[in-house]
Amino acid sequence: MKIKIIIVGKTKVDYLRAGEKDYLHRLRRDCQMEIVEIKEEPITKNKDAKTIKETEGKRIIEKLDLEFFNIILDREGKSFNSEEFARMIKEKRDYSGARICFIIGGPLGLSSEVLSKANLTLSFSKLTFTHEMIRLLLLEQLYRAFEIIRGSSYHK
Repeated sequence: MKIKIIIVGKTKVDYLRAGEKDYLHRLRRDCQMEIVEIKEEPITKNKDAKTIKETEGKRIIEKLDLEFFNIILDREGKSFNSEEFARMIKEKRDYSGARICFIIGGPLGLSSEVLSKANLTLSFSKLTFTHEMIRLLLLEQLYRAFEIIRGSSYHK
């Protein structure tokens, strides 16, 4: 299975980078991971939010592959519990070409053009997280999903 994560910005916090590295290492036996970091557009008073999101959106769309099942992470999306998320991952792995792409926007969110490319909009919470934190949470939930599929004791 191939999983791609397209994310606006880089992880700057050391402990979050260490967590990402750990989960990427753990996920190697279950999937081929690709992390694509998109340059974050500076937020200035000379640029409105729509312009910034459109600029970042063009960069994201250049990296999108429409043959993947594209999942946007957004607090307004559909919520799953961990078991439901694992079932969705298993279904995609077993029956749908085994390619998933998760898209995580920058601080201002995603452009309408990127949102229109989504096969699913997923919410981890109604709360807002930094793109650095949600990236780590996504990796942990992917690892948890594969452990649930495997039937391990990781998920209690």
